[in-house]
Amino acid sequence: MNKIKVLFVCVHNSARSQIAEAYLNNLAGEHFEAESAGLEPGALNPLVVRSMAAEGIDISSKKTKSVQGMIDKGIQYDYAVTVCDEASAEKCPLFPGGAKHVHWGFDDPSQFTGSEEEKLEKIKIVRDEIKNRIDRWIEEVG
Repeated sequence: MNKIKVLFVCVHNSARSQIAEAYLNNLAGEHFEAESAGLEPGALNPLVVRSMAAEGIDISSKKTKSVQGMIDKGIQYDYAVTVCDEASAEKCPLFPGGAKHVHWGFDDPSQFTGSEEEKLEKIKIVRDEIKNRIDRWIEEVG
C-alpha cells in the first residue's frame, strides 16, 4: 500500500509545521508520510522542542527546510497543508503539482510574548490544537 504523502508548510518551519509533521508520522505513519517546510526557514523553536518532548516525541534533531528546496527536489505530494495563522495566510504558498491544498490556521509561536512558562503554555494550546486537527484528519482522509 502506498502511503499518502503530505507536506506541511508554514513561514519558518520552526514550530507549527514541525509539530504537524511529527504528529502525523507518530500517529499514522503506517498510512501517511509527512514532511514539513517553510517559506523562510529559520531555527527550530526550542520551546516547541520542549513541548513536544513532554508528549514523548523528540524533534530535537529535526532541521528546518525550505519550500523551494522541496520544489527543487521534484517531490510529489498528495496534500500540501498550510498551517500559517490567518494574518500570514497570504504568504503561505500553494505547492505546485497535483497536491490537494488544505489550510489550517494556527497561531504563530514565534509571536508569543511573556515569560518562558507563559510562552510554553501558549505553545501547548497550539500543539494540542494541531494534534486534535491531525486526529480528525486521519479519520477523514485515512
